Amino acid sequence: MLIAADKFKGSLTAVQVAERVTAGLRRVVPDVEVEALPVADGGDGTVDAAVAAGFERREVRVAGPLGDEVTAAFALRGGTAVVEMAEASGLQRLPAGVFAPLTASTYGSGELLRAALDAGARTIVFGVGGSATTDGGAGMLSALGARFLTADGAPIPPGGGGLADLAHADLSGLDPRLSSVEFVLASDVDNPLTGPKGAPAVYGPQKGASPEDVETLDAALTHYAKVLEGAIGAKAAEYAASPGAGAAGGIGYGALILGARFRAGIEVMLDVLGFAPALEWASLVITGEGSLDEQTLHGKAPAGVAAAARAAGREVVAVCGRLALAPEALGKAGIRRAYALTEAEPDVAKCIADAGPILERVAERIARDFLR
Repeated sequence: MLIAADKFKGSLTAVQVAERVTAGLRRVVPDVEVEALPVADGGDGTVDAAVAAGFERREVRVAGPLGDEVTAAFALRGGTAVVEMAEASGLQRLPAGVFAPLTASTYGSGELLRAALDAGARTIVFGVGGSATTDGGAGMLSALGARFLTADGAPIPPGGGGLADLAHADLSGLDPRLSSVEFVLASDVDNPLTGPKGAPAVYGPQKGASPEDVETLDAALTHYAKVLEGAIGAKAAEYAASPGAGAAGGIGYGALILGARFRAGIEVMLDVLGFAPALEWASLVITGEGSLDEQTLHGKAPAGVAAAARAAGREVVAVCGRLALAPEALGKAGIRRAYALTEAEPDVAKCIADAGPILERVAERIARDFLR
């Protein structure tokens, strides 16, 4: 059995999901062989998944989204670093109930990338998602040596709102080491930077942006891309329209400007975590996440795991807190059957509060269905 599940957001980390499923399986079949490979799709939890797979956890003090100092981590193994923007610039770095859609900055994410370079990384996997920011990666670029100035020559204010004051962009001071590393942008979304499917319109409300804020941010990011076009040429406009530019409040755009190559987050992470070798000996794969729904089918971890497992001829089942996909949709995704916590405990509040023990009971059902 290979357990390759993502976190149950708000209840269990991916590591805890694997531990609970293993415990439930072994309660029914004590000698079952199990390998745990916690996975992530580039969003929050990506560094933890890498550490669980044998990467070294490195911690560094960086700026949080509001400028206050926080301790953030990246993962390192050999010359490969896994950097998670949410570690520095994620929503979890904001005080409870506080949003800053116009002023939150990705500066700390740039500091994390710089720390990975300092640690000798030759390949950087940059997982983006769960951001508190919509600044198009301007903060990140600033931390790496870019300068964004007002007409008076002063630095623009932090955050997406400050981009409206941008008059001059100077990228000549970017860290020269960036040109010699393989830089991979790992994301589960392929939105462009602006427009009706852009970062402000689609994800701004999740970060506390009002309809007026969304308009302000979209106009500011459009202006930002135009100024960058004057600084680096037509490729600035090409990047703005490229898949992944709108990821994590537009930090994807900043990464593309740095030369990153966009790939689906789960595909990148499966490669980095060593999914293919682990899959070779497995007869059944258990994947999952907190909610199996329509979003799952569009680049989320369980869909990526199922696709890779199916290509190798392995059977896949899923565990989840909530199931909102019909059996036909699951089948098309390569998932034979899904087991939801709400089937074992209809009270959603109890499922969230007691997710671990309930998941163990669900895993017992899987063992009875597939191991006997």
